[in-house]
Amino acid sequence: MFKKILIANRGEIACRVIKTARKMGIKTVAVYSDADRGALHVKMADEAVHIGPSPAAQSYIVIDKIMAAIRQSGAEAVHPGYGFLSENMNFAAALEKEGVVFIGPPSPAIEAMGDKITSKKLAMEAGVSTVPGYMGLISDAAEAVRIANQVGYPVMIKASAGGGGKGMRIAWNDAEAAEGFQSSKNEAAASFGDDRIFIEKFVTQPRHIEIQVLADSHGNCVYLHERECSIQRRNQKVIEEAPSPFLDEATRKAMGEQACALAKAVGYTSAGTVEFIVDGNRNFYFLEMNTRLQVEHPVTELITGVDLVEQMIRVAAKEPLPFAQKDLRINGWAMESRLYAEDPYRNFLPSIGRLTRYRPPTEGGTGVGIVRNDTGVFEGGEISMFYDPMIAKLCTWAPTRAEAIEEMRLALDTFEVEGIGHNLPFVGAVMDHPRFVSGNITTAFIAEEYPDGFKGATLAEGVLVRVAAAAAAMNRVAEIRRTRISGTMDNHERRVGDAWVVSLQGTEHAVTIAADHDGSTVTFADGTALRVTSDWTPGQPLARLNVGGQPIALKVAKIPMGFRVRLRGADLKVHVRTPRQHALASLMLEKAAPDTSKYLLCPMPGLVVKINVAEGDVVQEGQALATVEAMKMENILKAERRGVVKAVRASAGASLRVDDVILEFE
Repeated sequence: MFKKILIANRGEIACRVIKTARKMGIKTVAVYSDADRGALHVKMADEAVHIGPSPAAQSYIVIDKIMAAIRQSGAEAVHPGYGFLSENMNFAAALEKEGVVFIGPPSPAIEAMGDKITSKKLAMEAGVSTVPGYMGLISDAAEAVRIANQVGYPVMIKASAGGGGKGMRIAWNDAEAAEGFQSSKNEAAASFGDDRIFIEKFVTQPRHIEIQVLADSHGNCVYLHERECSIQRRNQKVIEEAPSPFLDEATRKAMGEQACALAKAVGYTSAGTVEFIVDGNRNFYFLEMNTRLQVEHPVTELITGVDLVEQMIRVAAKEPLPFAQKDLRINGWAMESRLYAEDPYRNFLPSIGRLTRYRPPTEGGTGVGIVRNDTGVFEGGEISMFYDPMIAKLCTWAPTRAEAIEEMRLALDTFEVEGIGHNLPFVGAVMDHPRFVSGNITTAFIAEEYPDGFKGATLAEGVLVRVAAAAAAMNRVAEIRRTRISGTMDNHERRVGDAWVVSLQGTEHAVTIAADHDGSTVTFADGTALRVTSDWTPGQPLARLNVGGQPIALKVAKIPMGFRVRLRGADLKVHVRTPRQHALASLMLEKAAPDTSKYLLCPMPGLVVKINVAEGDVVQEGQALATVEAMKMENILKAERRGVVKAVRASAGASLRVDDVILEFE
């Protein structure tokens, strides 16, 4: 077994590999750029080597710099994680030449299956059903438009060396094909150092289901069942689960056997993933093979009990797999929510800054299931604009899908993140969505259910009543504390009343509170009584309560006469007033928001790539106005309606903050 391995990656996956290596008694070497000098993976590793400036193109994907770090550290093997150099044949070949073991497949298999164009050709030659498309190289936007018309709209424009949603666009017409081709090409070059693009038919209403395979150098190959990855936004996976709620045992077996046959055909070893598109009749079509560890591998580990990173290391050390296909069973259900540094209220645009608060839920057993959080950040650390916006993967396991969802709801509600925009409210809302709960999902779920973007969740009446009871009980605790601090002139405590009106989400609830040493009973006007117990004290940002016999977790901040409460994707102002205060508050006017309709504002911190218009130009609805790059993604800002450009306030190459003015309209 190896004594020391180098991890040619960063963030949560580097930390994940370090944990398994430590368990196996293997020393680890981290590499880091300028931006990652104080990163968590650097702190966790036994050694760390600096490899250059912050941009990945000048550090993490420069093969010579990684090779120099290997020589400096004396590492015997390299784990590439995912992204960066994980599917780079030249990197694997360079390691082989150096006599260093690549903890992944052999370079010929990477060449055969890591490249999406080549893998599709091989799959077709092997008789595997594939999605129709054009597998040749495309030279320019005009050719892309011609090919898109031949394939038939809608089409998917994809980077050959792509992954993680980078370099991917859906085009529904000629204009989108031309525009998407150039953006995909630019993103592919920046993210992978390879700007080759191909086009395939975009299958509407598909489910994205993938098979995890594991093969050794002794001729053994097994599949560790499937993962459903249909909850995607901009081709980027957001929520994954294992197993799929859609597959039956016959389809699962057929997909698994086909995945293993494909792996064996190319001499594959190590962990890999064969991705399929599955239609409503459970017909499945080969999409691509990822010759690396997938981001969503934890859900497979949770339902099989197999540490995939450990098996990758053992396979690389020429050990045989310790189990056969008959030994692999599905145990329970697992969910994964990806925590991204992106603002769901601003169309999911990237967010950077310092994590002023980062408190994940406690990992381990919960009594019903398991909570796991794979992360690469810490409280006080910074989220950089240079890398992928994913900062953690929150996973839950339970015996059934319904229980795994409930465990995820509670875990998300107890996950505290402040200082940056993040998508916790969005994934919390999805976990409560009836369509997701039913399992009736496709890759179009987000586009169909949130066509105008995410504006926050609306809580069901039953949840609202529980929140109202919790807020009333917490308000009583806060009022008692306030009276004890202030007191009265004769040093006696002012009595806290029993009657209150709780206002939230457009509803009003008149309640009375009866308190005792163990908690409070909150009674509503219709006679409903809910018992509330908690050890919450005023000032704590997280309140864990039991309301009506069920646990609930609220992120809480004090506002005048109430609380700001966040849970399950909802962000509520909850006012708790006396009946007299409530009557007077109803007479107050609402403050109007400022009018910014005459400005194009920068939606996130980023670099201006291009300004498409000039002063005096008449623009039409949907016309591209500017392109801003952030976190390796190009974002095209378009006109919401017809107008005339009065002034251009920014230029290409400028670094902008959130809400900086780019254009002003007449």
